[in-house]
Amino acid sequence: MLRYAVAIVMLTALLPTAPSFALTPKQRMETCKFGADDQKLKGPARKTFMAKCMSNKDDPRGPAAPPPSAAPRGSPPPPPPPPPRQ
Repeated sequence: MLRYAVAIVMLTALLPTAPSFALTPKQRMETCKFGADDQKLKGPARKTFMAKCMSNKDDPRGPAAPPPSAAPRGSPPPPPPPPPRQ
């Protein structure tokens, strides 16, 4: 039971620092504003937070993949990965 309590406290503490995972710039702006308001940031601290949040550079998912329609039609599929070494 203590493990669950510790996990909940840690997740709650880390939640305000999570980057914005919004899909559109408008959604991202709303999410970033909410985070800045939640942390009661003002002045340079808010500006820095908003810039970092809007840039989305801390995104653990990595860079966005090109849309599936980017590959020309009729192009061959990529080669399969090599077999694992034994």
